[in-house]
Amino acid sequence: MGRRRSNPNLRRVNGILLLDKPAGLTSNAALQIVKKLYAARKAGHTGSLDPLATGLLPLCFGEATKVSGFLLDADKDYQVSCRLGERTSTGDAEGELLEQRPVAAVTEEQFRRVLEEFVGEIEQIPPMYSALKHKGERLYKLARQGVEVEREARQVTVFELELVRLALPMVEIRVHCSKGTYVRTLVEDIGEQLGCGAHVFALRRVGVGPFDESQMIDMDRLEAVASEGHHALDQLLLPMESALTQWPDVRLSGNAAFYLRQGQPVLVPKAPTSGWVRLYEGESRFLGMGEILDDGRVAPRRLMVAP
Repeated sequence: MGRRRSNPNLRRVNGILLLDKPAGLTSNAALQIVKKLYAARKAGHTGSLDPLATGLLPLCFGEATKVSGFLLDADKDYQVSCRLGERTSTGDAEGELLEQRPVAAVTEEQFRRVLEEFVGEIEQIPPMYSALKHKGERLYKLARQGVEVEREARQVTVFELELVRLALPMVEIRVHCSKGTYVRTLVEDIGEQLGCGAHVFALRRVGVGPFDESQMIDMDRLEAVASEGHHALDQLLLPMESALTQWPDVRLSGNAAFYLRQGQPVLVPKAPTSGWVRLYEGESRFLGMGEILDDGRVAPRRLMVAP
């Protein structure tokens, strides 16, 4: 078979867009809409949000897809509306109601005490309505067929749980957690610990790694800007290296940058002694990601293709 030709009308776009995903769209559907607006050759998202969920969905274009894995592994922040006293088949408001229990006895003091029990390293059993695979089949597809399979517990970390508002049967919390944390499972487990059950009524992601909700662009604004042309859309993109602000910078001379681009580790005066770093040629040209070797040299790990 011949090699597929790329569409000549698509553009090489590099950068990160912080999309405010609307409810009702899958993450991939939202990505395809935005990718089409940008006429971008290459783009990907950094971890799915359920169709029910809204909020921060970083979209990486072009060379920025090389940093998407680091955002996938980053900590997340969520604003969660929970309904106490009701347990559903999916753990959220879209599922079938399975059970109702009274909630009148739940107090704010009791709720805060229960939240404290879930801060730190905890184990979760992934829900059946998730994208994990069992023998090559997505769990949510099996769940829709009425099939339930055994899932192994996973360890995740909840860094912070904050009670925002309690107005029974509704409660609003904020969650700061590690990658892989299932918020629906967390809410269900909190509900069971309270003795009344609970499910996620609404879920909004407000933070991913270094990014927060203040930087998000919603679909309406994006479509309005798109009417001004691709140049205007490109102004909304963040630089690729903005996803890696937790790493120190290493500035290379032109000579050192040349050898690094050939795949060779280089010695850089005053470089950090360990860990991952952001690589620059001179003051501003971002080269990619590197790692400090045991002997102190800087090794290239993921380099960007020069425009």
